[in-house]
Amino acid sequence: MTATGRDQSSVRTLLDSLKKAAPFTSGLVLSVVPRGALQIAQPTNVSDALLKSYAKGFQSEDRLSWQTILKRKPQRPNDAYSRDAYESTPYFQEFVQPQGLKYVVALPLAAPILDGYPGVVHVLRTPDQGDFSSSEVQALLAAVHQFDAKRQSAREAKPRGGAPAPLKLGLGGGDASTASFIVVDGKLKPIYNPQGLSSLDNHLREQMLDHAKRRMNQVSGHGVVADRVQFPDSHGDVLVFRLVTYRHFPAINDGPYTFFCRQPGCVDWGAVKPQDFQADPELSRLIPALKFMQQEFSRGPTLVEIAKQVHLSPFHFHRRFTELLGLTPKQFLLECQIHEAKSELVARTKELALIAKDCGFAHQSHFTSRFKQATGLTPTRWRRMVTDRRKAVRG
Repeated sequence: MTATGRDQSSVRTLLDSLKKAAPFTSGLVLSVVPRGALQIAQPTNVSDALLKSYAKGFQSEDRLSWQTILKRKPQRPNDAYSRDAYESTPYFQEFVQPQGLKYVVALPLAAPILDGYPGVVHVLRTPDQGDFSSSEVQALLAAVHQFDAKRQSAREAKPRGGAPAPLKLGLGGGDASTASFIVVDGKLKPIYNPQGLSSLDNHLREQMLDHAKRRMNQVSGHGVVADRVQFPDSHGDVLVFRLVTYRHFPAINDGPYTFFCRQPGCVDWGAVKPQDFQADPELSRLIPALKFMQQEFSRGPTLVEIAKQVHLSPFHFHRRFTELLGLTPKQFLLECQIHEAKSELVARTKELALIAKDCGFAHQSHFTSRFKQATGLTPTRWRRMVTDRRKAVRG
């Protein structure tokens, strides 16, 4: 991958590349993140008012973005809102109107930041520029598809290391990203990514839907329930999801809805750069902490030490980290330990006691206990399961 190729696949250059397909004045890039919400990612000059509105819940009312993602085709405001409803949204009042903009087209993105997590890009024009023609929308869509393809090629070109993700995701040798983000309605019908749900083995899928059913019966009023859940597949291996259940989600329709958000691995997070979240400086400054934790996990750095790397108080860092990743710093450190342990187990070059020591566990029994909690299997049984499934995949 050349430097030019990396630049072309970078989310921070997406808006500039789209301007070559059709002129526009302003743009906005958003991505679904593992906490089960949309996050504004680009550009740098998004107003604090819009960022705060999003953080306070506007993302669940952003029909333009969510309908574009769900339908996987370009949308204009009149496709998602009535005129009166659109002009009363924070999006119109805090982003469109203050910039003197009028015409908007939203285009779906396959996975702008995290593999398997979709997004959307909005392009906007002033009244003088006129509306986007059908041919311009098609040109923009073609440019988006080109970006998606380059983004995926860049991911596949990166050395990922460790145990292959498909072997731990109940996908029967499939692509891990296909099951990263799934949305089901109150009748447990998948309204986003039915292919991802069907790719999971039957035992895993039944558990997930049963849990969603119980959750949707429990959530009341306009509430939201979110937690981190481990589901074992038919081989006994564990898939970790963050489940977010909304009683009502106006951006889609009347609820309830449950979002299944596959927990990205530490390697997935390691590919995220501060520039990917330029719209939110407070959020982007957390990203270097991920690199630090990946480098230092074996010695067990404290929360104080980690927060110091990004010049935040431990409380503030913990809160913002959990909001972004959908898991705590402690859970992320454990993910780093487990990932490295899996790599060593597959390599078969070290005894269990040495793997435990090198990965930062107090002793071998502690390693075995935490590994089983994280994966559903002891280290030895997990390694045997991987070997058997690799043989099955090879036929």
